[in-house]
Amino acid sequence: MSLVKEFKNRYKLSAINEKYIFINVIVFGVIALIGAIYFLGTKGSFNVFVADYFALPSNFKEMIFKPWTFFTYFFLHFGFMHLFGNMLGLYFFGRVFLTFFNVRQFVAYYILGGLFAGLIFAISYNLFPALKGTDSYLVGASASVFSILFGATAKSPSYTFNLFGVLRIPLWVIAGLYTLLFISSIPMNNTGGELAHLGGAFFGYFMTWQLEKGKDWSIGFQDLLDRITGLFKTKSSLKTVHKSKKRTYAGHDKKEFNEFNSQKKIDIILDKISKSGYESLTKEEKAFLFKAGKN
Repeated sequence: MSLVKEFKNRYKLSAINEKYIFINVIVFGVIALIGAIYFLGTKGSFNVFVADYFALPSNFKEMIFKPWTFFTYFFLHFGFMHLFGNMLGLYFFGRVFLTFFNVRQFVAYYILGGLFAGLIFAISYNLFPALKGTDSYLVGASASVFSILFGATAKSPSYTFNLFGVLRIPLWVIAGLYTLLFISSIPMNNTGGELAHLGGAFFGYFMTWQLEKGKDWSIGFQDLLDRITGLFKTKSSLKTVHKSKKRTYAGHDKKEFNEFNSQKKIDIILDKISKSGYESLTKEEKAFLFKAGKN
């Protein structure tokens, strides 16, 4: 098997958070490679060119003519440690998020959280006196990652985060410490970035808070993504020529009935987590919750 095919197979089998890690790393690698060649030939910085076209600018006039930067900025990283830190968070916090939510919700939190954070960044540089008149740009997936983290925290604040079996700490403590870090860092050099972090965190928490009330604010976005991805799916030329009467279960088809039972089981497990912590679950309950999060 060639390296390309092996990579494709690995990508297809990966969880959604791992797929996003692949995308971020590939973008970083391509920019780094072109940047190295560009530097050797010109002594110039290719990152300046990339930032000019794909990073989110703070200048409102420039921003109007580059609306795509609201999306592209959270796939850009110009430093290896910046990339590494964000991808580490995306991997671990993403796994926690997928314990409670499905793939479509992950995509919504990641992208919409990044867009909302970009909007907060844009407004801040054109609203607060401390930032007016200064030029900057926003890059990095951290706001999207914090949307994921705070979304999971709002769902199960007492969930115990376990890092390599060494660090065991509830999500609400992690979220609280990050919030303090963002606020305390605002007077420092990365003011716009910290405000964007707060924007992403707020969005993730708000989304889950609304979901718990039965309101899914991302459903329109999820439907839009379904339509877009549907355009690239190969349509089958086969036609159904027979009809069959569906068997119903308490007035529902089999799929709806199974989804209802699965959701009830998830609610029971989450209630157990909130009362006794994640470690109180059995192996079967943990496996079921993790599998449900991937669906």
